[in-house]
Amino acid sequence: MVETEPILLVPFILLLGAMACGPVLAPKWWARYYAAVALGLGAITTGFYGFGLSSLGAIEHAAREYFSFIALVGSLFVVSGGIQLQVRSSATPLANVMFLLAGAVAANILGTTGAAILLIRPWLRINQQRAAPHQAAFFIFLVANVGGGLTPIGDPPLFLGYLEGVPFWWVLQHGWLAWVTAVGLLLGIFYAVDQQHFKRYATVPEVERLAGQTWQFRGGLNLIFLAVILAAVFVRQPMFLREGMMIVAATTSYFTTAKSIHAVNGFNLHPLNEVAVLFAGIFATMPPALAWLNAHATGLSGQMPSSGFYFWATGGLSSLLDNAPTYLGFFSALKGATGVTAVPVLLEQHSGPLMAISFGAVFFGAATYLGNGPNFIVKSVASQRGVPMPSFLEFVVKYTFLYLLPVLIVIWLLFFRS
Repeated sequence: MVETEPILLVPFILLLGAMACGPVLAPKWWARYYAAVALGLGAITTGFYGFGLSSLGAIEHAAREYFSFIALVGSLFVVSGGIQLQVRSSATPLANVMFLLAGAVAANILGTTGAAILLIRPWLRINQQRAAPHQAAFFIFLVANVGGGLTPIGDPPLFLGYLEGVPFWWVLQHGWLAWVTAVGLLLGIFYAVDQQHFKRYATVPEVERLAGQTWQFRGGLNLIFLAVILAAVFVRQPMFLREGMMIVAATTSYFTTAKSIHAVNGFNLHPLNEVAVLFAGIFATMPPALAWLNAHATGLSGQMPSSGFYFWATGGLSSLLDNAPTYLGFFSALKGATGVTAVPVLLEQHSGPLMAISFGAVFFGAATYLGNGPNFIVKSVASQRGVPMPSFLEFVVKYTFLYLLPVLIVIWLLFFRS
């Protein structure tokens, strides 16, 4: 079948390789030509994959998903850019831990995208006197990914599960201990790392550092637009009404927000442009990879139908593919491997594997910049504010392998080993 031909995976693999190596090996060239690389490879896949009539549906589906994705991410980016939140904080390790904990909880209410985009600027502003890459990395871990693992609002994979029939509070009721464990371990690791950085930082007296800082909140009208966007997430019909509501809310927010707020936030559209271009390439080259996954996941899971398999398999692919369609792929694979299609029965008889799929998709979304949409936004905003963010490979080696992977191993041993 054309949709599972291995040759069609090449553009997707090349794009991942370019995103990983380009900023390291040829940063100036990549900054100038990344759009041509991403869109060019996407056009190649769309052209060849689209020759098969059976593949046109996959191309159209990917285009609709991309439109929905960029409408959500873009509208949240614009609206949150119109909110000025200033926190009077000394940026001590303990204060930073409390901020990240609050962000992780908020991710379940605002979604990881909403919480990450709303809080990244205050987070960077609090730490501006001792900004470091690890602070942005753990923000990606906790606020943009792991934190949103309890509700369907929190992360797109869980929302797709909700649409498939998983009750709204099911993950919270059955997975709260795994969430608390993962968040607690990441916060503990962050405290140790940030404490070392804090000791090396030439601090000024506390009173002097906090002088002139006050609690401040401006742009309250944008909270209404934010509510409209979050409500629109649950609109399914008619087609494109959801995205239309988001675009209208973002456009109105942009033109009604005081320019002084945008100036203080350092708001501009460059980070959004970068995300839009790179993810256009990802969504365009991804359909053959997802088709291959759907064609082979059932066979693989049939050989190893354990919770541990689903945790690592879903997670590993969620690190490179968008975690939402990966979740659906293994959700379908679980149904095929068990022979159970009724979701209530699946929840009763195979809750362990389904929970492993849920947390695999959510937690591993933090492993690379590609795993979840907010990751790239955080990277771009942090880089723009002067934080020396790591490249794709550096992020994986210095932060994912060193800090996130041990936590994932603990979660696997405690909850999904059997």
